[in-house]
Formats: sequence, structure tokens, C-alpha cells
Amino acid sequence: MLKQKSFEMEFAGRKLSVEFGKLAKQTNASCVVRYGDTVALATVVMSKEARSGIDFFPLQIEVREKMYASGKIKGSKFIKGEGRPTDNAVLAARMIDRGIRPLFNQKMRNEVQVVLTSLSYDKENSFDILSITAAAMALHISDIPWHGPLAGINIGRVDGNFIINPTADQKENSNLNLVISVAGDKVMMIDADGQEVLENDMASALDFAVKSVKPLLDFIELIRKDIGLEKQDEAKLIADSYAGMQVEIGEKEAIFEEAKKFFATRLDQYLFNQPVGTKRERKAKAKVVLDEFVATLKDSDTHEEIISYVKDSFEGYLEEVVSEAILEKELRVDGRKLDQIRPLEAEVGILPRTHGTGLFSRGETQVLSIVTLGAPSDVMIQDEMTQDDSKKRYMHFYNSPAYSFGEVGFFRGAGRREVGHGALAEKALIPVLPSKEEFPYTILTVSEVMGSNGSSSMASTCGSTLALMDAGVPIKKPVAGIAMGLASKGDKYKILTDLQDLEDGEGGMDFKVTGTRDGITAIQMDTKTAGLSMEICQATLSQAKKARVEILDMINQVIAEPRTELSQYAPQIIAIKIDPEKIGAVIGTGGKIINEIIEVCGVQIDIDDDGTVSITGVGSEGLNKAKEWVERLTKDVKAGEIYEGKVVRLMDFGAFVEILPGKDGLVHISEFSNERVNSIADVAKVGQILKVKVMEIDNQGRINLSVKQADPNYKPQPRNDNPATSGGAHHTSDRARFDRQRSDRGGSGFRKR
Repeated sequence: MLKQKSFEMEFAGRKLSVEFGKLAKQTNASCVVRYGDTVALATVVMSKEARSGIDFFPLQIEVREKMYASGKIKGSKFIKGEGRPTDNAVLAARMIDRGIRPLFNQKMRNEVQVVLTSLSYDKENSFDILSITAAAMALHISDIPWHGPLAGINIGRVDGNFIINPTADQKENSNLNLVISVAGDKVMMIDADGQEVLENDMASALDFAVKSVKPLLDFIELIRKDIGLEKQDEAKLIADSYAGMQVEIGEKEAIFEEAKKFFATRLDQYLFNQPVGTKRERKAKAKVVLDEFVATLKDSDTHEEIISYVKDSFEGYLEEVVSEAILEKELRVDGRKLDQIRPLEAEVGILPRTHGTGLFSRGETQVLSIVTLGAPSDVMIQDEMTQDDSKKRYMHFYNSPAYSFGEVGFFRGAGRREVGHGALAEKALIPVLPSKEEFPYTILTVSEVMGSNGSSSMASTCGSTLALMDAGVPIKKPVAGIAMGLASKGDKYKILTDLQDLEDGEGGMDFKVTGTRDGITAIQMDTKTAGLSMEICQATLSQAKKARVEILDMINQVIAEPRTELSQYAPQIIAIKIDPEKIGAVIGTGGKIINEIIEVCGVQIDIDDDGTVSITGVGSEGLNKAKEWVERLTKDVKAGEIYEGKVVRLMDFGAFVEILPGKDGLVHISEFSNERVNSIADVAKVGQILKVKVMEIDNQGRINLSVKQADPNYKPQPRNDNPATSGGAHHTSDRARFDRQRSDRGGSGFRKR
């Protein structure tokens, strides 16, 4: 059992403390790591028995963001308990996984689960970044075979200076957000976004991160030497995973060595003699070779376990053959050069009723991206531990159904892969989007993967650029993305442009880079090596830019700039500015007035605290009607202006006329005509429309109106049937009482209805 002990160090100007053996004592190992007032619990557990019937290492990373960590009670009105992990938790789990997974022996079949739980969040120090190091600490001191240490670090850049683990406030002013996992002097994982960061600057940031994290790695290694448990025998665990089988693993491996000799004489013809072959064709031809050998095994009554072992090992062997051909001969399965992109195709405007569409193809990878424009109120509210109900006005969702891989599968909600790929493409475009002031719409992009063979997330980035420009979204510059691969063995390596199927094997990497012509907007990297050197990282960034510019050239040929007009089916937005103190006049009691405008005009209305009123609708008639309505509600009445108003109340000394919604003025009986008027009933009735002129607004805000000055030709129609008032007869002495009543309610002269 792990003994209880605490350690601490100073890192980037803040105290980092870690306590072992206090919580979660039934795990293989656990630790509580604190940085500032952000506290993460990391637990690691490995199953005692190997999982049977699988051909992969079963590692599971879970991130649990607790609302209580930041002192919040969130959720719907009816459900306050935990639901599915937030998108932020899913992205954090994927980020942690990409760093620690390569440091396991992939032949292990014992299930390993790493759980990161937020216990406290101070809104300054990132729980996600802390979790990378916390997970690595727990694994490194545990008895689980893992080849650490590893640590995570966040690099920002403010005023040209790199900052280690920037606080939330510093991130607001940073044009770079780089998260990196480092083992020794090698890069294991990159997750970055930036404001068109130059390749050399990004390489410098990576180098700075690798050097800066060394004290943290030394700290973890020191802890391991002090309290680390003895690691379980890795070789025995792997051997035990085959226990209970009738055929020894050694016999199976010997047969597969024979199989390799058989395959070697035939695969050259099938894999490297088909430069225009598709993924499906390559798989079919490789299967012919496999089936031939399996047939010979069956003819000799070979045990079924051996046959299954050969089948399970075949794809990994293919990847080895492909990697070796790249390293030794610079030969790729489709005949391309190492820095060559597959054939590119693009179209825009292919769907009739959507607001914008882009179809992007790179080889067999094909993505259809669709843009929908909405009102400002269509934003997505983020209900997460790290967000205070922040609003996303740009969203990107990614769907990759089974048919995109040529397979049969279930349709369920978005999985972790879909969430991750959607977030990456979203992050890639954010730096070039117009501000809310420039373009007040909420923007939703959905990328539907039609075919997947090599980085559909980067195709989604390109498809999104096309669709946004087709929709008339004034993005600052087009953005493209490319996935870079690697073939390596020992110190020898070759970098590949535009990674696809069999090229992503052992010794490889998936290094995705997005950006404009002028710089990088996002990076996501994982590797199947023991880590990438700075030399490889720098060379990859340079080669990726060449490919990115080539794709941007093709996009420019299809659509050079955003359309100047929106689709006829897209909503229009009129934005006007009102006095913030008059927002209540537009909303009305209980939302009565604003809801009436929305219903009558068929629009959506959003009001910001600064007085910006956004009116959204399809068709100018309803928009203009709503705009005029709001302007009337908030207009300041001035002396000398002429209005058409409705008589809303009669007194014996005059009539009250509503000249603007909620704003009444008095027309004294003497102001109806140049002739003598004996009774108000002779010149006005409730509901009558009159043209009136504002004579004055007194110092109490009361509005005095005149009919005869607005319309000298007005001729009253004498009437004998109306008692003149809506509330009974009034005597002339009531004028003084009415003045007092107006004064009692603030002297505004406005009538709130």
C-alpha cells in the first residue's frame, strides 16, 4: 500500500503541492495535486485479470468536472445531479489520453482506468492542465507498468513574451494557447490554438515548453524514488493475457513469422503496384493474400487459435510493411511523394435552401459542411465548471456515421471522437470570424463526413471555410488544415504530408495543423512513438505550411472571398441602439410589449444591457415594422414635432392622446379649434386618430399638445350622443386634481399600459 506523504515545489511562481495515500486508498495509486486553489484528484486502477477477445490495449481516461469545485449549483430546474460529461471534460480526457497512452506497452490487455476529479477550481489555474501532471504522477508512482515520467504545461504569449501556465486573466491577452505533454526532452502531445502564429514562433514556443517543464519532471522522478511502488512484471502480464489458451504464445508467434515470409513475396504487388488504388481496393487485395495463407493453415489442420492470431496480427504487419517502404524507399501505397497531397476537389452552394454549403474532398476523405445563421439569442449557453454561463455564438458540430468508413453501425449521439474533431475544426476558424458588432448572427456549422480515409477533421476545417464564405460570413481569411504523418524507426524518420489509412501505424504520428496563409490557428498532435524531437516538430510545421498554402490556393479558385449578400432564406438582422434606461419600455411588464411585437411582426428580438436591440426575421416588412415600433417606444418627444395619435381618455377640460406607445399628452379643449368649443364630446371621442403638435414639455415632463396648430383646417364634428368620458363626467375643477395626480406619479407625462 502507498504510504501517506506530501511533497511541494515552486513552479512558475506558484506553489505546487501533491499528497499521496490519503484518499482513494483501494486504488493502485492516487494523489491529490494542488496548484493555487485548484485541486485535482487522480486515481489509477488496473484490472487483476486481462480482458480477453480484444486486439488493443484497453486504457480509459475519465475527467469528472464537479460543479461544487467552483461553488456552483448548475443544471436544469429539475435535475441537479451529474449527467453526461461536459464537452470540456471530454476534450480534457482526450488530451490527457494522447500524452500518456504511448508510454504503455500496447500489447498489455489488462484494463487500466485513470480518473481525474476536480475537487476545487479557483478560476485562475487550469484544472485541465493540472490533470495531465496529476495523472502522470499517479501512474508513475503506482505498480502499473508505465514508462514515465511525463508532465503537462501550458504556454501563453503576451506582448511577445512566453508565459508558463498563464492565469485566466493573462489568457485573455494572449495570442497563443499551447498545451503540451513532455516526457524527457520529447513531445508526446500538442493541443494548441493561436492568432495566426508563425511557424518559427510556434516552434520556439514548443522548445520553450520542453525546457521549462524539466524541473517538474525532475520533481516527479524524485517522488518516484522516494515512495514509488515496485512495478508489476510487464512481460508476465502480457504472457498471462494468453493464459488458459490451448496454444502457447511462442508457437503462435513462430507461425506468424512464417506468415510474414509468405506475405512478403506477394504484398509488394498488391500494396505498391496500385498507385490509384482506393482504401477498399487495398484492403480487398491484402485480404486475398491473408486468405491464401489462412487456407494453407486450414489445410494442415492448424489450431483455430493460431489462425485467429494470424488474422489479428495481419493489419499491424501491413502497417509495418508500409512504414518500412516509406523509410527505405520513400514509397507510399498510392504512389505519392512524401510531401504530396491527394487530389483536391471543392464546391460551394450545392444545397438549395441552406444558408451556405461547402463540399471538400481530399482523396477518399469527403466532408459536406453546412452553415446556418441565426438570431443572437440562438447562442449556446455553456453550463460547465469553468464557464459562468458564457455564450458561444460560433459552433461547429461533426458527424461521422459508419457509412463514411464503408461499414455498418448504430446511430447514437456524438461520441468522444466526434466531440473532439468538431472542437478542433471550431477552434481552427474562431480567429478569423467577424466580431459580433461586425456580424451579429449566431453561426452554426455542421460537418457531415461522407467518406473517411485520413483526417476528416482537417477536411471539416476546409469545408467550414467554404461554407462560411458561401453563406456570406465575412471571415477575415480562409483557413485550411492538413494532417501530417511520420514513419520512424530508431533515429531514422520520414515526414508524410496528408496521412491516410495504413500510414498511421507504430512509429507514426497524427500531427494536424490548421491556419491561414499568414500563420497557425490550431494544432492537435498525438504519436505512436516514445515522443517527437524538436527537429521533427519544426520540420513538420514547415512541411505542413507548404501543404496548407496549396489547399488555400485551390479554395481561392472556387470562392475567392465571402459573398456580399446572404442567402434569400437566411434571416436578416437590424440592430439599433437605444438608451439602456428605456429597455424596460420595450420589454413591458412581464414581457408583454416585447412579446406583442414578436407575435405581430413575426420576428425575434434580443436586447443587450448596453441598449443594443437586434431584430431578426425573414422579410423586410416585419423587420421594419418591429424597428419602427421599438423606435416609437424609446423615442424622446421634442417640442415642435407632429404626431398622429389615438385618443385614449377624455376629461371635461381636454383629451389625452397617445402619441407614442406608452406616451400620452394633453390636448386642452382650447387647442382643438380656433372656434369656441363648449364640450369635449363635440370635438373628440375615445379611439379617434388625431394629428397633434407638441407645444411644450414642461419642467415636470408633462406633454402639452395642440390639434389646431398641427392641422389648422381641423373641423370638429359636433356630437350629442357621447357623455365625453370613459369614467363619468368631470368638472373644470378636475384639471387641478389631474395635475396633482400626474405629479404624484413622477410628472413624466407617460402612460404605461
